[in-house]
Amino acid sequence: MTTAFTPGRRAVLLGAAGVLAAPGIAGAQPAAIKLGILQPVTGALAQDGEYGRLGAELAINEINNTGGIKALGGAKIEMVFGDARSNPEGGTAEVERMNGEGVVAVVGGFASPICLAASQAASRYDLPYVVDVGVSDQIVSRGLKNTFRFGPGFGKVTAGALDNLVTINDAAGKPAKTVVVVHEDGLFGSGMARLMNTELPKRGFEILETISHPTPARDMSNIALRIRALNPDLIIPSSYYAEFVLLSRTLQQRRVRPKGIYCVLNGAASNFRFVKEFPDAANLVMDVNHWPDPRKPKTAELRRQVEAQGRFWLYNTPLNYSAVMLVADALERAGKADRAAVIDALAATGGSFDRHVMPYGPTNFVNGQNQAGQAVNTQVQNGDIKVIFPADFADARPIFPWPPA
Repeated sequence: MTTAFTPGRRAVLLGAAGVLAAPGIAGAQPAAIKLGILQPVTGALAQDGEYGRLGAELAINEINNTGGIKALGGAKIEMVFGDARSNPEGGTAEVERMNGEGVVAVVGGFASPICLAASQAASRYDLPYVVDVGVSDQIVSRGLKNTFRFGPGFGKVTAGALDNLVTINDAAGKPAKTVVVVHEDGLFGSGMARLMNTELPKRGFEILETISHPTPARDMSNIALRIRALNPDLIIPSSYYAEFVLLSRTLQQRRVRPKGIYCVLNGAASNFRFVKEFPDAANLVMDVNHWPDPRKPKTAELRRQVEAQGRFWLYNTPLNYSAVMLVADALERAGKADRAAVIDALAATGGSFDRHVMPYGPTNFVNGQNQAGQAVNTQVQNGDIKVIFPADFADARPIFPWPPA
């Protein structure tokens, strides 16, 4: 009788270890890469946060469905979502939680106060932070090596907005001479108002008054009455969605009709929800804001995906899509899911980064700010949002001054 050979326990363990360690085993999948997505999906900024989250989801799904992070063996990206609750404290708390969960980077924040607080919290852990929207230039002027903003800040946006306003006004025969500035009283709106008060007089405009309002605001009647009394040629508002919708509808109800409303970084003026729900109040409003490049086929593809879900096409979505693609590009170049390596890769991002849909030239970060980021001028015309500047990809000409009602 022969006795079957039974390997010892040590041999079994060694054999198993050899199998597990062997490269190229079919079905082996590298560990997922955790990416923090921070957005305010409750509170006053919930709409912006939801559409920012949507853009991140679209990017993550696309990356995972097209091979994952190839430099890391096809590793998939796993979203770790955090609700900033529309305030800086909420953003900070979520960054602390995300750090504990081991995310490789954080994208988002939306509002400037949230981005300031959240990126500061992330810097304590050398955690890369990519700002989606936050336009306060303080975000990238604090020397934080972990913080990157792909889009433009309000200094650059406002300078471009003023130059384009002069161009539009001159081309129309200079009908606008007087201005009322209306702004939300937070970091974002107050900073814009200061710039406007400094720069508009240099360009020949008289500022009749600067009016602030809180966020959230419940009533704009007094502001509308004050504007009617001042009778400016132009109203220049800078505010979030609900406040501008309230202001524009109140102006319409009070029959306040200036020669134009020229927004800067407005939460509603470049927003299809506003256009669809309040077409009369929205018509002919101009804005200088984030907006995707209409020449890129991916822009139209993303818009179709969003609208197929019964949702509006808002700038938060393409901006967050692009910001997540930026992190994916950095991971590919870093070759490892290491925070320090990702920070170095983000800082070294060059013109080869093309997986975004914004109207920017070659990407170049200096002190965390993408030097190629720029806003565009849009105008609501006949139920659509048209790009009127820069001229090289505008799909409409500005209508200014407004024709009589």
